[in-house]
Amino acid sequence: MSTSDQDQAVDTPIAAPIAAPDAEERRLTPRQARRLRIVLSSVGMAAMAVVLGLRIASRSSVLVVGVYGLALILCGIVIELSRNGRTRLGSWLLGIGLVAAIGSDWLLIP
Repeated sequence: MSTSDQDQAVDTPIAAPIAAPDAEERRLTPRQARRLRIVLSSVGMAAMAVVLGLRIASRSSVLVVGVYGLALILCGIVIELSRNGRTRLGSWLLGIGLVAAIGSDWLLIP
């Protein structure tokens, strides 16, 4: 092998399996992941605000305000975490926190 053949062999990309390019195209870039978490948190925050308004209208309870107030604060924290690049932590907190808020609403609030 000559020197030019060796250089060519090093620079030539290795053929990847057919499924690999599709998998790479489907993955989100870090910026897209952050924006997705911010949008999901904002939608969650708007939904919690609407549910909080409906719950307060039907029954006035400090527990209702506490549960949904904490859910709103959690959505704000997730937005800030996503802006700082902590998208995995933000995703886990958002999922667990919203499930906890809905579960506590179902179990605790009469």
